[in-house]
Amino acid sequence: MLASLSFILLLGLILGYFFVILKFPSLLGLILTGVILGPNVLDLIDASILNVSAELREIALIIILIRAGLELNISELKQVGRSATLLSFLPAVFEIVAVIFLGPRFLGLSIIESAILGTILAATTPAIIVPRMLKLIKEGYGKSKSVPQLLVTGSSVEDIFIIVLFTAFLSLQSGGEVSAIGFLDIPISILTGLIVGILCGFTLSSFYKILSVQDSIKVIAILGISFLFIFIERTLHEMVAFSGFLAIMCMSATLLKKDESLASRLSLKFANLWIFAEILLFVLVGAEIQFSYVVSYAALVGTELILLALFARLVGVYVCLLRTNLNNRERLFCMISNIPKATVQAAIGGAALSVGVSNGNIILMIALLSIIITAPLGAMLMDSTYKKLLIK
Repeated sequence: MLASLSFILLLGLILGYFFVILKFPSLLGLILTGVILGPNVLDLIDASILNVSAELREIALIIILIRAGLELNISELKQVGRSATLLSFLPAVFEIVAVIFLGPRFLGLSIIESAILGTILAATTPAIIVPRMLKLIKEGYGKSKSVPQLLVTGSSVEDIFIIVLFTAFLSLQSGGEVSAIGFLDIPISILTGLIVGILCGFTLSSFYKILSVQDSIKVIAILGISFLFIFIERTLHEMVAFSGFLAIMCMSATLLKKDESLASRLSLKFANLWIFAEILLFVLVGAEIQFSYVVSYAALVGTELILLALFARLVGVYVCLLRTNLNNRERLFCMISNIPKATVQAAIGGAALSVGVSNGNIILMIALLSIIITAPLGAMLMDSTYKKLLIK
């Protein structure tokens, strides 16, 4: 296991830096590291790491969401509340509907199978979007109109909507029933996540003012509480809908509101943690990619489907931004920022195959192909256009 971690860290750093020299995002090198070290090429990643790959990727997401909350000014977010709400579900709906229409024609999938594929493809990845938005906030790009805050909120909340739909369609495919009441989980999980996160943030802030605790201890406490949120979400999902990820962001944002100095110090510590977590996250995502699935007769057709569905998503983003004070350049940047997919596709791409969906291998192949196409494309476009499209 230690040898595998050393390979992951060292080769990840080397290839990541190599791609940065070539003016590409470092995540390309990290994903390539995962492909090289993964079970489909050199097979140098220990099985014990691959067995907990999903949990390790989730820890990385938790770290970046904590960072997002610690820099997410709630008063600034009020300016884009309506647009952020629309971005959390409407672009995904456009993309899912497009895949439902294209799936039977391009890949011979049934309507339900196409809906399952649509929900898998429709989720953007906070792991690529959020760090870049935090960078924009620090540099001051788009900040006057809260563009980074808008995109952070939209990409983070969207996953709740996607997972509920994915579960519903997978249940239908397996012969189960889906009730309209089940869709109430979406607003309930958002509400409970908000309440629990805010209350916890206020409690932590008050506690830290009473007792003198080292910032490093505070980081450990925040991580422990965040892990507990996810555990509660998984354990109590049948009794009450609850979004652990949203609670994490709200807790961190509340800490920022109550004590900006503390939030700034903690944000720096979590930024250092993210350096390690980012390597682990994208290397393990790369290890999931199976070229035996991707390089097949359907790869070209799958690419067409992914790009057409992505176009539908971008139309949905543009619709969300109508009647806002954003100009066309800023709207274009918001559309670009909705391109990258990675973590959700790697996490649930194989779920349909594992439960016996007849075309589950095709669904998995398209999910993996979407990572290869959209993750580097979205990251490169964001990195190369933000200075031209956003006002500093």
